[in-house]
Amino acid sequence: MPAPEEKIERMETRDPKLVIPALKSFYNLSVPFSWVLIRCGAGLLLALHGWGKIGRTRSPNELMQRLPELASIGAEITFMLMVIEFVGGICIALGLFTRFFAAAAAIEMAVLTFYIYWANGYSWTARGYEFTLLWGVVLFAIALRGGGPLSLDRKIGREL
Repeated sequence: MPAPEEKIERMETRDPKLVIPALKSFYNLSVPFSWVLIRCGAGLLLALHGWGKIGRTRSPNELMQRLPELASIGAEITFMLMVIEFVGGICIALGLFTRFFAAAAAIEMAVLTFYIYWANGYSWTARGYEFTLLWGVVLFAIALRGGGPLSLDRKIGREL
């Protein structure tokens, strides 16, 4: 009986038959970029969301003064979330420290989903958890996969 790793390896190497075989060369070229697309999309959206918290201030002192008003949960946690969203989003997009920041952001989305928005129900139009759940799952997948073949993590040869 083969080891579980061997089963997984065999499953990954077996490609399905293409309905349109002429697309094989296109798929072979585009597959490495698909992960970059997901990583950049998620990372840049996260960074823009974090910048929304940071960008409303004119100086670091003003930012530090605004921290208590940004969240009732505390200034330190709010600052940490800004770093996860802004710096982490940029790092996810670049594929740098990808697993760490994607996991941190996935945990943030889990907290938002289950503690903040869960009581509102599913629909995002009613301030529900739909959006945070979706992004949490995407970020968790990025944390599991890492930066992928076209990432700074791969370039430097190290991952967290």
